[in-house]
Amino acid sequence: MPRTRDLFDDTTMTFGEHLEVLRMHVWKSLLGVALGIILAMLVGDRIIGILKAPIDEALRNANVRHVQDDMKEVRLLDYITGLFSGEQQDPQPAETAPPPEPDDAITVEIRTAELVDTLRTAAPELLADSSPDDPDAIPDTSSVRVTVRSPDFAVWKKTADRFNTTVTFRVEEAFMTYLKVTCVAGAMLASPWVFYQIWQFVAAGLYPHERRYVHLYLPMSIGLFVAGALFCFWFVFPLVLSFLIGFSQWLGVELQPRLSEYINLVLLMPMMFGISFQLPLVMLFLERIGVCTVKTYTDNWRMSVFVMSIISMLLTPSDPGSMLLMLAPLIVLYVGGIQLCRMRPRAEVDPLA
Repeated sequence: MPRTRDLFDDTTMTFGEHLEVLRMHVWKSLLGVALGIILAMLVGDRIIGILKAPIDEALRNANVRHVQDDMKEVRLLDYITGLFSGEQQDPQPAETAPPPEPDDAITVEIRTAELVDTLRTAAPELLADSSPDDPDAIPDTSSVRVTVRSPDFAVWKKTADRFNTTVTFRVEEAFMTYLKVTCVAGAMLASPWVFYQIWQFVAAGLYPHERRYVHLYLPMSIGLFVAGALFCFWFVFPLVLSFLIGFSQWLGVELQPRLSEYINLVLLMPMMFGISFQLPLVMLFLERIGVCTVKTYTDNWRMSVFVMSIISMLLTPSDPGSMLLMLAPLIVLYVGGIQLCRMRPRAEVDPLA
């Protein structure tokens, strides 16, 4: 059987000429990365806005309940006093859709029982001439919507909104973070061009069956990486942030995330998920070179789960939620890796095919 023809059989290039070709591909790659960074800088504010969206949404959801409770606590007694003195207008029933709120107002829903309980505690003298059972004293609804308006509320709301986003502690921190994000985004945007240049240089030295493996498994590797990164950003990240912010509030700690530290986390964590999702291909590679077999994977699944648990703990923040959210897909990918190895056992693969 004749040996598979090598692309280098007819070449007369010297070592120096190969270095010259390499230099050409490196320069083309660097130009592509530079162009990608320039394009990313044009929309850098939008990229940072997308990256900040999970933390802003988590902070907003966590703080809105406290904002409403604070406003209700501040204005409830004034409302009750006006209600029992006859100066308060009839409240809007809870079943009716509320009108759009002005910029200087906030609407909260208060149950009738809360009015009475608050009144008994804060101003029992108002009950001296009115019985809680009197239908004229308390609206005949299970709950009411109270719209609180104040000339100072717009300023107060603007101040409160500052706690719903990240902050910077140094003058240059926002600018340096902007450069970091745009450089990473530009490199990712140019990565297909860079991979193409690398492939142009490497493919000339590969056998046809080796190039066929690259054509098959490289797209699979990229797909797994992208799937892991998107899974982390869109599903894992909101749950992790909600847990960590809720834990801080449970401890009574006021949380103000720092922009640079948050960006480091939001860039690193999806990358770790993307790398961990390469597990099926790593298993296939180890099986192909004879280090492991399908029987090795199936017989040692308990130890494999233990190792994946440690890896999940090291690659994620210290909360148990993110660890479990990485461990669960890794177990699924481990089973997928076993099935991938079974599709074409190593013994049936001809290395020169």
